[in-house]
Amino acid sequence: MIDKLQMFIALAQARHFGRAAEAMGVTQPTLSSAIKQLEAELGVLLVVRGSRYGGLTPEGKRTLDWARRITGDARMLKDEMRAARSGVAGDLRLAVIPTALAAISPLTARFAAAHPGVRLTIVSAPSTEIAAALENHGADAGVTYLGGEPLGRVVTVPLYEESYALVLREDAPLAGRASLGWAELPDLPLALLTPDMQNRRIIAGHLGSAGLAPRPRIETNSTLALIAHVLTGEWATILPQDAVAPFLGTGRLRAVPLTGPDARHPVGLIAPRRAPQAPVVEALLEAAAEGAR
Repeated sequence: MIDKLQMFIALAQARHFGRAAEAMGVTQPTLSSAIKQLEAELGVLLVVRGSRYGGLTPEGKRTLDWARRITGDARMLKDEMRAARSGVAGDLRLAVIPTALAAISPLTARFAAAHPGVRLTIVSAPSTEIAAALENHGADAGVTYLGGEPLGRVVTVPLYEESYALVLREDAPLAGRASLGWAELPDLPLALLTPDMQNRRIIAGHLGSAGLAPRPRIETNSTLALIAHVLTGEWATILPQDAVAPFLGTGRLRAVPLTGPDARHPVGLIAPRRAPQAPVVEALLEAAAEGAR
């Protein structure tokens, strides 16, 4: 049944029989047959069918929750037995807020060196999606803000605190300043992260406290896209200093710290509070605790 549940999850994610079959490495008839067999075993219809995929039935939506739990537990069992036999190995899926993607490299490098048998998959996601991914077994762990929004039933390891800077091209008028107060920010053409990102909401809050309203001319969910637009000289952005640090070595960018207040927000590793914990997740939590700053 595990294989059938995995195919059902793939179909729910792809919302297309052909794409789901391709993702599972099987033919479309094989996947369709597995879904029909699963429906027969459970005695309910899971998928609305017509000329194409029509979504999940109410029973299908409930089954999807169970499928994620069951396949997640099965994966944890395999990982635990593999760890008992030959050490920590397998796959680790890590969902990370965009502003932390650059900052987590010390953690992932330390973890990878200690556990060469583990393959890491790192994806960028808003904080709200990270919490949902942990709940439905879409990710094994996440890196996100530890304050401000509900995290659910998780264990946490603080990693660092975000502080913010106005990011400009080196020849911009304000690039030579040692620091700037939030209230000093002029009416610059800004590029910012999209409103669904917690970082954007944090920045909007600080600007609002300074009597300013963010009016970005460009919005994106990619910090790399923000940097690329700043490098044209037409825009500025506000980012955590850890997020922009890897780009400062070129000499073409300046990050002017924002003060008054010197706002700081904790970022950390989170994982579902489960017993037993998956070996790869337990190892990652240990690596995070060792290197927390």
